[in-house]
Amino acid sequence: METERRNPTLLSLIALSLLAIASAEVFFEERFTDGWESRWVKSDWKKDENVAGEWNYTSGKWHGDADDKGIQTSEDYRFYAISAEYPEFSNKDKTLVFQFSVKHEQKLDCGGGYMKLLGSGIDQKKFGGDTPYSIMFGPDICGYSTKKVHAILTYNETNHLIKKDVPCETDQLTHVYTFILRPDATYSILIDNEEKRTGSLYSDWDLLPPKEIKDPEAKKPEDWDDKEYIPDPEDTRPEGYDDIPKEIPDPDAKKPEDWDDEEDGEWTTPTMANPEYKGPWKQKKIKNPNYKGKWKAPMIANPDFKDDPNIYVFPSLKYVGIELWQVKSGTLFDNVLICDDPEYAKELAEETWGKHKDAEKTAFDEAEKNEAEESKDDPIDSDAEDADDDADDDDDVDDTKDADEAAHDEL
Repeated sequence: METERRNPTLLSLIALSLLAIASAEVFFEERFTDGWESRWVKSDWKKDENVAGEWNYTSGKWHGDADDKGIQTSEDYRFYAISAEYPEFSNKDKTLVFQFSVKHEQKLDCGGGYMKLLGSGIDQKKFGGDTPYSIMFGPDICGYSTKKVHAILTYNETNHLIKKDVPCETDQLTHVYTFILRPDATYSILIDNEEKRTGSLYSDWDLLPPKEIKDPEAKKPEDWDDKEYIPDPEDTRPEGYDDIPKEIPDPDAKKPEDWDDEEDGEWTTPTMANPEYKGPWKQKKIKNPNYKGKWKAPMIANPDFKDDPNIYVFPSLKYVGIELWQVKSGTLFDNVLICDDPEYAKELAEETWGKHKDAEKTAFDEAEKNEAEESKDDPIDSDAEDADDDADDDDDVDDTKDADEAAHDEL
């Protein structure tokens, strides 16, 4: 009997893949298992004002695994701030991977689902909206206009928002957001393990002045012809063209037999559009043989530009935090990861989100179905009660919209 032959190339690839994952350096990984509260510090930010929100430890209203829990905002009109510490490190000469999952169960219409990486010197009990951070990353939703992924990098103590548009997910299911920053100053943003945007820190953020600028001393030459089309000198106005009237008497019109000039006035022949009239004469245009194109100032080296080979480096990363204002609570965070290996992050996403996403979708569809059936069974209120409820709802909607948009504008 012939011995089964295996593909050595495939086995080698698998071995190399496992070796790469095994060698990944994980700086922080939180799946919110039992004891998570000992690893996270709830901030006292806004506590004195009685608007600091509490976190629920839950798998949510719908899920793929009841034992896979995260932390969820639980109170409306509240500020939330919580952080965790890990051994301080720098991403110099390393790939930095920042990943987490987020689910908006509340049909979020204005609010964020982002997280922050922070440097040393942070007082976790005072962590809040004014606390300096290194990276802020995650989805942001507000109305119909804002549905994007934030990627804000702090460089020279200034926060810089990514210039590229990266649409985020807007449903009520769990999604995984991944930010990858490499030593060659390139980056990638993934959602559910699919790359949505990739590029360079140099082009997609205004971290440094541009390498080149328009020469401020340059002026358009006086003989520069930038007219693409010119009148055709051989096209002349036909003789008698301007004498053609726009309207002419209607040849088919006849004076009515019962027309009385004394009572009706002198009858005049009505006019009609002249079929010979072709509108105002316009001289034809031809391509300008001397056209040189639109003049542009030449580019020169920007004297203010100074390259920074460490543009991607965050020399001190020590904390990860969530800082939010929510009018409508219900955002759930889970599976936070900070490491140096995109493959490890991909495997973690598949092991968690990927493993349970289909069952979660089924549970969500069932919950939606049950809610629809329950709404049909609700007793019909009187017209007066309906009117009162509608008025209250309108007030709530206005208040929510105003508060949401104000908080979003502050961001």
